Amino acid sequence: MKTALITGASSGIGKATARIFAEEGFNLILCGRRQQKLEELQQELQNKCAVHLLNFDVRNKEEVFSNIKSLPLKMANIDILINNAGNAHGLDPIQDGNIEDWDAMIDINVKGLLYISKAIIPKMIERSTGHIINIGSTAGKEVYPNGNVYCASKHAVDAITQGMRLDLNGKGIRIGAINPGMVETEFSEVRFKGDKEKAKKVYEGFKALQPEDIAEIIRFVVTRPSHVNIADLLVMCTSQASSTIVDKK
Repeated sequence: MKTALITGASSGIGKATARIFAEEGFNLILCGRRQQKLEELQQELQNKCAVHLLNFDVRNKEEVFSNIKSLPLKMANIDILINNAGNAHGLDPIQDGNIEDWDAMIDINVKGLLYISKAIIPKMIERSTGHIINIGSTAGKEVYPNGNVYCASKHAVDAITQGMRLDLNGKGIRIGAINPGMVETEFSEVRFKGDKEKAKKVYEGFKALQPEDIAEIIRFVVTRPSHVNIADLLVMCTSQASSTIVDKK
C-alpha cells in the first residue's frame, strides 16, 4: 500500500487530493497549519485509509524536519510527495510591494517546498523509488502585471522541479509539476487579505477550475506505470487563455 504526504492539505487542491487518494486506498500523511480542519478531514477519511496528521508551517525548517522524523514506522516510507502548500499575497506593482508579502511567498512557495523535499528525498533514494509532484502555476510560465514576486516564486518552483529531475535521474524517483491556471479556492481570499467580495469577483463570469479537477489529474499522474513520468503539465479552464486573458461573460 502506497503512502502519500500532502502539504497544504487542509483546503483547496490539497484537500481534494486527499479525498481522491483515500479512494485509491493510499495511506495519507496530511500536513497543514490549521489543526481543526485537518482533524475534520481525518474524521471524514479514516474509514477509507490510514490518516496521520502533521500540524506545522512549512516555512519553519526545524518543524519540518522534526515532524518528518516523528512519523510512525508504518508511515515513514513515503512513496508520493505532493508539494502543494503555497500562497499569493498582494497584487501590487513592484515599487509598492509589501516586503512581508514577498517574504511570505518566497518562504512558503520556494523554501517550504525545498525543506519538505530535503526531508523526504533521502529515504526515497535509499529505496530507489518515489514520486514527487510540485504544484506550480501558470505564473511559473509567464509574468503578469503586479504579479512580480509571486510569479518569481512560481518560476523558482519550475526551475527546482527541472533541477530535481536532473539531479535524481537514475535514482528511481519520478519528478513532475502540475501548473494550474485559475482554480476556485481560498487563493484569492488570501491574496486580497481576507476581502471575500474582492476574491469572489475574480471567479465571476466564467467557470474556473475546481480543486477536484486538479486532484483528478494528480491521481492520473501518480497511477501511471513506473516507467512513465509526466514531467510537466499546464492546465487551464476553457475560458482562460493566459494568466490575464479570461473570457468573462
